Amino acid sequence: MPPGITLAADTPTLSAANTGFMLICSALVMIMTPGLAFFYGGMVRVKSTLNMLMMSFISLGIVTILWVLYGFSAAFGTDHGSLIGWSSDYVGLSGIGLTQLWDGYTIPIYVFAVFQLMFAIITPALISGALADRVKFSAWALFITLWATLVYFPVAHWVWGTGGWAFDLGVIDFAGGTAVHINAGAAALGVILVIGKRVGFKKDPMRPHSLPLVMLGAGLLWFGWFGFNAGSWLGNDDGVGALMFVNTQVATAAAMLAWLIYEKVRHGACTTLGAASGAVAGLVAITPSGGSCSPLGAIAIGAIAGVLCAMAVGLKYRFGYDDSLDVVGVHLVGGVIGSLLIGFFATGGGQSDAQGLFYGGGLTQLWKQLAGVGAVLAYSLVASAILAFLIDRTIGMRVSEDDEVSGIDQVEHAETAYDFSGAGGGTAPRTAGPVQDAAAQTKKVDA
Repeated sequence: MPPGITLAADTPTLSAANTGFMLICSALVMIMTPGLAFFYGGMVRVKSTLNMLMMSFISLGIVTILWVLYGFSAAFGTDHGSLIGWSSDYVGLSGIGLTQLWDGYTIPIYVFAVFQLMFAIITPALISGALADRVKFSAWALFITLWATLVYFPVAHWVWGTGGWAFDLGVIDFAGGTAVHINAGAAALGVILVIGKRVGFKKDPMRPHSLPLVMLGAGLLWFGWFGFNAGSWLGNDDGVGALMFVNTQVATAAAMLAWLIYEKVRHGACTTLGAASGAVAGLVAITPSGGSCSPLGAIAIGAIAGVLCAMAVGLKYRFGYDDSLDVVGVHLVGGVIGSLLIGFFATGGGQSDAQGLFYGGGLTQLWKQLAGVGAVLAYSLVASAILAFLIDRTIGMRVSEDDEVSGIDQVEHAETAYDFSGAGGGTAPRTAGPVQDAAAQTKKVDA
């Protein structure tokens, strides 16, 4: 949502076309959370699959209720001190008329509220990928509740709320580079620094158990991201949403190819996991920048993000932090790249007249972007680490080492992702010999 832009100079009237478009975009953003669940669920080992799915799905429940009760009011209500919003009419969504329009636009407040709800849902779900295999489900649910209240709602107001300090400064974040991706990536880093590494990190194999699930999840994310990005202009009247739609596709393609080329040069193979991760890196990077750059700029932004994010995912082994599914490497790094490159690639002919360095605008916009990136990163990192520390010291954030080794699905959910009990043949198995015993032991280790 760009600062200070309205769709028309005259008093807006409700547009059935824009309203329908935004409802469709809201549904597309909603499907991204199940897509994220599949993406993450395929990347973990078999014994953690259901827990990974549930860590995303629970956000659909918790954040929805918080948003209705007070989240929308805190994020988009009347500004208080440039830090938080509050409007009594938005509490419980109880004081809103059916056809009451979001200020300056042609869609009802209810439609804007539900669209923004889907952003609020997926942001904490993104964090979960960094915490795979080792977090109590009850502790995670409590963390989501506190984090959404104390971190996401205020940051959303800073960036998108009228009167928010970043909004007034002119920080460009079309659809969530700072408020969503840097916010979630910094939070993930803060939490993992508190709770520590998985048992066997850098020693045991922790390969994805289902790359088809990963690709399915990536495909759903790519599909839903068109609603995430193009819908953030809140209408279809001037072509900016169309530009964002095109740039979303272009940057994602460029990032996927760049990641694969890096993999081929660095490791000798183009992997399916690399294709999926590269696509997500491109989606992340174009999210803040796609409304301000040209399609050629989108290619550059995507390619830069693809290579740098591919390089960044390996930093966890160098520095020893256990970012299980590369949330820091993709979302934090990709969000920073996309947000800062606005200061270079903004053309002045998209969502606003702000121009980047390559288009004669000097460094003005880059400094604004740096301010937004730095503030969100620092606040989310520190606040998230404090929340994780407090939860860990009260109810405990991690499962026990024995429970982690045996499998968090069975311990936390009393279920397993796959039932192999009926997969055997109809004849009785032979008595296990040395080779069969070794094979059985290997299966236990891999699981």
